[in-house]
Amino acid sequence: MPRLIHLNGPSGIGKSTVARLYADRHPGALDLDTDQLLPLIGGWRTGFWATLPVGRRLAVAMAETHLRAGHDVVLPQLATALDEVEGFEAAARASGAEYREIVLTAPKQHAFDRYSTRASTVDSSPHHQIDDILAENGGLRLLDRIHDHVAGYLALRPECTVLDTEGLDPEQTYAAVILAFS
Repeated sequence: MPRLIHLNGPSGIGKSTVARLYADRHPGALDLDTDQLLPLIGGWRTGFWATLPVGRRLAVAMAETHLRAGHDVVLPQLATALDEVEGFEAAARASGAEYREIVLTAPKQHAFDRYSTRASTVDSSPHHQIDDILAENGGLRLLDRIHDHVAGYLALRPECTVLDTEGLDPEQTYAAVILAFS
């Protein structure tokens, strides 16, 4: 049975890195990173907050298509509200796939340090462009609010798996994600 593996958590926590590792090690798996989809939508940078829901809807359609073909989908996507994940859960159900949500967490300061390290690098990747948007909208203050929203969201999602990634490198985080399926 194919799985939709939703890696949730604050920005810079390692979701995309773990998703890439998963896809690299599971032939046919789709690394459905919405941060990679958004730049395909015209005006996404100046209209980021309006484009984000459009990107999520595209990701839902892509996930369902890939799951129906019998392949896993790993989705590194921050969600802090139930309506943000309902489409992904529905796509899994409609395609006969299993939906697993794994929330990657770390204490705030650790998460801030990871984010700051990533944001300080110079590159033109979509992740870095989104880091620029986060910086323009408050940077660490925004990340602090996101961190609080994730904590509040977790109270509504007792069925999801929570993994504390403090002190874990990407390989160790990946191993913990795989172990969560057992």
